[in-house]
Amino acid sequence: MNTFLDHLTVLAVVALLLAPSLYGALHDRHVDRRLRAAARERPGADTGPGHAEREEPGRARTTRPGILARG
Repeated sequence: MNTFLDHLTVLAVVALLLAPSLYGALHDRHVDRRLRAAARERPGADTGPGHAEREEPGRARTTRPGILARG
């Protein structure tokens, strides 16, 4: 009986550790599905791999993301 409770305790700890990450993964899949559905409804939307980002006027492109170029 003691061994059973030990296994049950380990299983409960593993479930508590995995639950948030599994919930997050399922949420991300749901959001991805909704984004793909919204992109399909917009016929002129440029999305997907290889889509070039639009640059804002007056800003230079940098090699490091998050750093604005001075100039």
